[in-house]
Amino acid sequence: MSHFKKTNAKIFAKSTGKVTSDTLYWKQLGVPVLLKEFGTINTIDFSPVEPHYFAVSSSARVQIYNPITKQVYKTLSKFKENTYGATFRSDGQLLCCGGDESQVKVFDVASRGILRVFKGHTRSVRRCFFTSDNAQIASFSDDKTVKVWDLAQEKEVYSFNAHDDYVRAGAVSPVSPSTLVSGGYDKKINMFDTRTGSNAVFTVEHGSPVECLIFLPSGGILISAGGNELRVWDVLCSGRLLARVSHHHKTITCLALASNGSRLISGSLDRHVKIYDVSNYKVVHNIDYPNVVLSVGVSADDATLAVGMVDGIVSVKQREGAQLKEPKEKSLFGPSVRRRRYVGDKMAMKVKDNDDKQVTSKFDVCLRKFQYRKALERILLPYVQNKTPEVTVSILQELIRRKGLHNALLVKDDKTTVALLKFILKNLGHHQFTRVLIDVFNIVIDVYEDELDSCSPEVFANFKKLQQKIHEEEELTKDLSSLGGAISLLLSAAATNANPSLADVPPIVPSVATQS
Repeated sequence: MSHFKKTNAKIFAKSTGKVTSDTLYWKQLGVPVLLKEFGTINTIDFSPVEPHYFAVSSSARVQIYNPITKQVYKTLSKFKENTYGATFRSDGQLLCCGGDESQVKVFDVASRGILRVFKGHTRSVRRCFFTSDNAQIASFSDDKTVKVWDLAQEKEVYSFNAHDDYVRAGAVSPVSPSTLVSGGYDKKINMFDTRTGSNAVFTVEHGSPVECLIFLPSGGILISAGGNELRVWDVLCSGRLLARVSHHHKTITCLALASNGSRLISGSLDRHVKIYDVSNYKVVHNIDYPNVVLSVGVSADDATLAVGMVDGIVSVKQREGAQLKEPKEKSLFGPSVRRRRYVGDKMAMKVKDNDDKQVTSKFDVCLRKFQYRKALERILLPYVQNKTPEVTVSILQELIRRKGLHNALLVKDDKTTVALLKFILKNLGHHQFTRVLIDVFNIVIDVYEDELDSCSPEVFANFKKLQQKIHEEEELTKDLSSLGGAISLLLSAAATNANPSLADVPPIVPSVATQS
């Protein structure tokens, strides 16, 4: 038996005073889909290659999700303790992961098999990354050390001990396989080069415990996050401080790059995700979340934004119109293999089945049973239509699609009809709802056109009010059209009389305050 598809009520964001190209671009991300994990979401990483699966590190497993279907693609469950920092290799075939077992494990994504286990840390490994040449792995640990491992020989090749506290942040250069940086709770950021020995190339102070580090694609700029502040460093000039940016009011927990490195994304304990233009580090868009944000990831094509929260929820937003190319499942060990189910995967499937058995909303229960009249009555209850008008409109639209609204109104009930007319009267002027409510009102007129003279005084009075409301909207539209024509004439006249030499003057772009 096929599962009933719940009605998706589109939530309309409050309009802002200024609409920019960035605002329009990021608002194309649709209604979030929420995925539930066992524990806090400490890391989210997207595969660099299509179809851009994303890995979620939570509790004692790593879940790899399909970004379009939002279903689990692979489950890596061969852990005894918590996992941290799962990261894809640049070809998307391998994934490295740390954890409380003080080890770095390397998995083949297709077969889910463990290819390498690096042992040498004495405490939890919080972050790990493949170097730019994919030949080595850098790991950052609570034992205050940074280690580099050779992937082919499965052994430690470098170890750096320059921190006095936990090393919770790290990054590898996108252009140099020998360059890496680490950030610790001792508030220090150290840059290392494996060609120059075990000493740090330079050390700078962030001013707060460092939570996250990220290189810009050029490899010459490093951004650090700690406390409620971002700091921008020039690594080519021995860590010269370029800018300090503070738009969050609580600790920043995670960073990610988007739009081919031209946009920076930050998540914070203040439940906000902010998007910056890296040319001036100004906020171009803001997204609010219901809980503390611990991790954030975005696909290479900006089609999917995934945000992990402290309560184990992953919020996944998909850009409208995005399509997925399903790859052929191919293992490094040979030809395509069928998915083998381990004990951990069976447990994951059971949990998924339990998650699917959620309590369906009372509106969807009525739709599922074809009780259209009852669904209409419920969405017109005062606490529903006043608090969540978008839900009422979505169910009305679904009733029209099912051709159930006409049948629901055939049972003449003055109370329901009056409630519906009042809802239309109240929300007809809201541009998000206008198109749907006009269709609803046309159906109401079809039902009552032959009986309007005999209906109750209250119903008739609301019809009169709606007539007046529609007349007012028509007059407003005419006035706006006239005003638009007048403005067009003024702009045309101004363009004709404008000084053509002013067209060559470049715009003034505010610069970021530089501090060193």
